[in-house]
Amino acid sequence: MARYGLLVAPSANRVYTQSAPELMAAELAVFSERALGGRIEPAEVVEFAGRPYLTFEVEDGALGADELRVLANLSSAYALFEMVEGGLLRPLGEPSLDRFDDDLITIQKYAGKTNEHFTKLLLNVTVLATSWADQLLTKRFTVLDPVAGRGTTLNQALMYGWDAVGIELDGKDVEAYSAFLKTWLKNKRIKHTTDMTPLRREGKRLGRRFDARIGDVREHPQHLSLFEADTIQSRALLKGNSVDVIAADLPYGVVHGSRSAKGLSRGPQELLEEALPGWSSLLRPGGALGISWNTHVAPREDALDLLEEHGLEAVDYEGFEHRVDQAITRDILVARKV
Repeated sequence: MARYGLLVAPSANRVYTQSAPELMAAELAVFSERALGGRIEPAEVVEFAGRPYLTFEVEDGALGADELRVLANLSSAYALFEMVEGGLLRPLGEPSLDRFDDDLITIQKYAGKTNEHFTKLLLNVTVLATSWADQLLTKRFTVLDPVAGRGTTLNQALMYGWDAVGIELDGKDVEAYSAFLKTWLKNKRIKHTTDMTPLRREGKRLGRRFDARIGDVREHPQHLSLFEADTIQSRALLKGNSVDVIAADLPYGVVHGSRSAKGLSRGPQELLEEALPGWSSLLRPGGALGISWNTHVAPREDALDLLEEHGLEAVDYEGFEHRVDQAITRDILVARKV
């Protein structure tokens, strides 16, 4: 029987740091079930020298190199150790999927930014709900964030070497993200081309479209597109069955609302009602949609009903509800397109 310890990475957000060990234990259970054949026993949160670790056992032998590479992508994993006799920890060093320097994720600072560890967690568990969970290390997924903001999810998809698509109504956020990415790519001396063009459909100007091609054109470069448009119009922006994953951190209805055709809503429910038909049509069969939202303004049961009404099959994930602040308790729902 092999035993392991995962050192939990600290977060700049103190409240999230408190929740991170339990959240990563739930995430580890998803990794085990969906990508590792259920080999990992339930994890326990323990402290060594005042720092939180997840400890877990693998009964049928040590984890192999590819399995360790899978675990290297856990959202709050700082270091992985094999626990040996005498209470010693032997570090294990298989590389993660990360293709770029981590400041692609961390350098942006602005009010309302979703914690980057949570963004990674949401993307991870959504990808693992797809029919291609066993291809986590090899498949180039196409990820859509239909409420992209300033691009934290888009950047995490790029970090993994995947293609990314975003939709964002706020033109200032589109400007800020395009400026950031162009500057970052230039400073890192990464080959790329970018373009900002008007976005038109049926002769009407909807907004703008930012495109980036990252990498050498001879080596299958990554592609990113960010549409300045209302996410309700997603079917007019993209082809049906064109994305593998949709990951969306919905507005919480506290500081800002969710914009819908009916105006400014206090929660995500109206947004989901109007946007889900389009979002669902963009998912390939076998793809998955993951959303996070404030349970104080939209009960879990209501969100589940909406997903099922639009032909999506809910995935039974537990253990992801956690406190963000006094007015926000966040949870995750994931559903698969069959």
